[in-house]
Amino acid sequence: MTLVTDVTDATFAEAVLQAEKPVIVDFWAEWCGPCRRLSPVLEQLAVEYADRVDVVKVNVDENREVAGRYRIISIPAVLVFAGGEVAATVRGAQPKPVLEREFARFLGAEE
Repeated sequence: MTLVTDVTDATFAEAVLQAEKPVIVDFWAEWCGPCRRLSPVLEQLAVEYADRVDVVKVNVDENREVAGRYRIISIPAVLVFAGGEVAATVRGAQPKPVLEREFARFLGAEE
C-alpha cells in the first residue's frame, strides 16, 4: 500500500489547494528515469511525515492543465503547497536529505 496518491486535473483543487496540511506534489511522467528514481524517496517521506504532510503525484502527460498552470517545463519537479499556494520548489531527482532540508519547515524537522 502506498501513501502517495495520484491527483488529476479534476481532483487537484480539492486534494492540494484545499488541503488542511501542506502537500508535497511530485510532477512526473512514466517515461522519466529520474522521476522513477525519486518515487521511493517520496514514498519514504509520505510514511515518515504522514501526520504533517500529504504527498501526491501528478502525471504531466495526463494532466496538462495543472502542469501548465504551474509552468512545469522539466521533470521531476517537486512543489510544496501550503494554504493553496506554492511555498517551496525543488527541481530534479534530489536525495532524501536534500528534500528534508528544503522542506524542513513543512515536515516539522529542524533546519
